[in-house]
Amino acid sequence: MTHHHPRSAEPAPTTHGSSAPKGVAEGVLSGPDPQPTDRPRIVALLRISAPGRDTTPSARSWCSCGRDLVAFGQRKAAALIADHTRHRAVCPLLTEGKEAA
Repeated sequence: MTHHHPRSAEPAPTTHGSSAPKGVAEGVLSGPDPQPTDRPRIVALLRISAPGRDTTPSARSWCSCGRDLVAFGQRKAAALIADHTRHRAVCPLLTEGKEAA
């Protein structure tokens, strides 16, 4: 019976035949957007749902900085809406161009 001992991960060979470590997992994009665009893009979103009588309103605050909050009920949804407005004033992703203008 032959025992195979696991080996540590080895860097993948480059196109030149030498080994070089990869920066990220295969298939994961790194660096700038592969299709840059001058069109506007969504960087923050506030979704409010108030469907009608005898239902629970909700709100979701999302930002490309990683913020993703949800609130259910009239008071909590109203508080999240106010907090979303405050976040828009301080988030570096949303304010980076405003100071230069």
